Amino acid sequence: MREAVQDPISARLYEKPQTPGINLHFEELVNASPVAIYTCDAQGYITYYNPAAVNLWGRAPKLGEDLWCGSWKIYHTDGKPMPLNECPMARTLKEGRSFEAAEITIERPDHTFRNLLVFPRPVFDEKNVIIGAHNTLVDITDQKYGEEKQAILSAIVESSDDAIISKSLDGIITSWNAGAEKIFGYTENEIIGKHISTLIPLSLRDEEDLIIGNIRAGKKVDHFQTVRVHRSGREIQISLTVSPVKNSYGKIIGASKIARDISESLAAEKKIRQSAERLQILNNIGKVISEKLDVQSILQHVTDATTRITGAAFGAFFYNTIDERDESYTLFTLSGASREAFEKFGMPRNTAVFESTFSGRSVVRVADIRLDPRYGHNSPNHGMPEGRLPVVSYLAVPVISSSGTVIGGLFFGHPDAGVFTEEHEDLVSSISSQAAIALDNSKLFEDVKALSAKKDEFIALASHELKTPLTSIKGYLQVLQRTERDQLGKTFISKTLNQIEKLNDLVTDLLDVSRIEAGKLALEKVMFNLDELILEVVENLSYTHESHRIIFDRGNPVMIYADRQRIEQVLINLLTNAVKYSPQANQVWVYLKSSEKDVTVKIKDQGIGLTNEQQKHIFTRFYRAEGTSNIAGLGLGLYLTKEIVERHQGCIGVKSEADKGAEFYFTIPLN
Repeated sequence: MREAVQDPISARLYEKPQTPGINLHFEELVNASPVAIYTCDAQGYITYYNPAAVNLWGRAPKLGEDLWCGSWKIYHTDGKPMPLNECPMARTLKEGRSFEAAEITIERPDHTFRNLLVFPRPVFDEKNVIIGAHNTLVDITDQKYGEEKQAILSAIVESSDDAIISKSLDGIITSWNAGAEKIFGYTENEIIGKHISTLIPLSLRDEEDLIIGNIRAGKKVDHFQTVRVHRSGREIQISLTVSPVKNSYGKIIGASKIARDISESLAAEKKIRQSAERLQILNNIGKVISEKLDVQSILQHVTDATTRITGAAFGAFFYNTIDERDESYTLFTLSGASREAFEKFGMPRNTAVFESTFSGRSVVRVADIRLDPRYGHNSPNHGMPEGRLPVVSYLAVPVISSSGTVIGGLFFGHPDAGVFTEEHEDLVSSISSQAAIALDNSKLFEDVKALSAKKDEFIALASHELKTPLTSIKGYLQVLQRTERDQLGKTFISKTLNQIEKLNDLVTDLLDVSRIEAGKLALEKVMFNLDELILEVVENLSYTHESHRIIFDRGNPVMIYADRQRIEQVLINLLTNAVKYSPQANQVWVYLKSSEKDVTVKIKDQGIGLTNEQQKHIFTRFYRAEGTSNIAGLGLGLYLTKEIVERHQGCIGVKSEADKGAEFYFTIPLN
């Protein structure tokens, strides 16, 4: 205890009473108090403070020097600095009155802040003269933070678009925010006290038992997608998050539930999926239309795709073909129903409902065909016959060619009303336009195929017919050659025989082409030594093409199982070309390389070579590279060579640069 002479207020407060020990007990009580207590003299100088005050201020003031309060800085509750002589503790001494629960904010030397309620009271002597004041400071920082936090949380809850609901463990609703009213339609007064099952469909009541079971076990239910019921009875798709609510002792007393209406987001996701699916379908349709030239394939794909896009129960394409009774159209493709079911349904007849489609005047889209004024006027049924595919929603789109001719129509049906939308109409109309172009192209392709077939038939017939007179001419010339005595005559006959041989080779090539096109180029495979065959071909060509030396180094025997005559034809074609297209050179090389599985033959020359563009077309039928018009040929040799190699399950290729020669190679399996 400080000396009473220096501390008149303390002296008065702690003046020794008649009963020994009371002052000591009082001092111990104040010092041990968790509440900050201090005293000032009449001038406001601090004369006493307890440890709780030092802990609150974050500093120990100097007795007799610090005025009014021991805090480092003081502020109003709005954050404005408060002059020291205007604080409630100073005003108590100046005005001689107490302040009850005045609120201030103090700053400590470590720059932390505390919110206080201060209770300054003046102390008077026997003559009612102020001799000082005692002050009590209550720290409400945590309480105020909790209140602010609670206020913020309450504001968040009330402003949330999500439904935030609390309920007891028995399922009784105990709180309800504005978001819940917006989503479920009940006001707070209507729903508080009712069971949560009010919001749950009958078929899903078991969900509540599972949720409460998790809550009792202290488990959170996170983002659980389910269905709840609006006050009007309408079902709502929601996402639920349910958490346990505990009291101050940690005991679970209920649950808080956040329900988010996800109907729009699910609808948006569904729309995105549908859009993606439609884009994929449209892409596939475009691909099929651009790649395929088969009418059946195109129309079936279009019918399947448009049936899926529209959500129709069934779809069909009918050709615009009227029968002898001027009544019926022809069913070509069908999707979503069996052909037997459609046969029961019957072919569409030339009625008012179908007339707009097959005349090409307009698209017909009806929410309920039974209510359409064009429906039901034809005997004997006057409507939909019993036992046939039910059609309520109806959509029909004409398919019109580029010339304006109505090729046919796409028809879609559904047993429910109002299924088809304007979007479906636009999509099918767009697809039908593409389909019409594809059908035009397909018709042109069929016409070209027919002409090509006639052309191949003519080539085969002409080649076959030419063989007979050529053989006869060759025989007659050979007889003349043996009997001719004149040297000049022999020379001309020999030259004529060479030309006949060339013509015969051309006719043979044409005949082979026709066989290939008809799929009748048969292979007669035998086992033979490829090395020997190459040597034989090289020796024969060396006599007939004396301008070039054909170099072939024989190796080990290479036995293959193939058509010996056709492989010989390949070798002759490649070697003849090597000589023919290297007029400025005098050598050609032949290489043979084998492995365990296959054998490769390479023929290399030093001729005019090929550009990259020429290499792309060199194996095409009737292709002649630019700059080779002075060299005889029809452009069939390499085409036939490629076909023969590929029919042996082999491959053929070329490596070349312009003016730097060429290397043709082919590989075929040993077996």
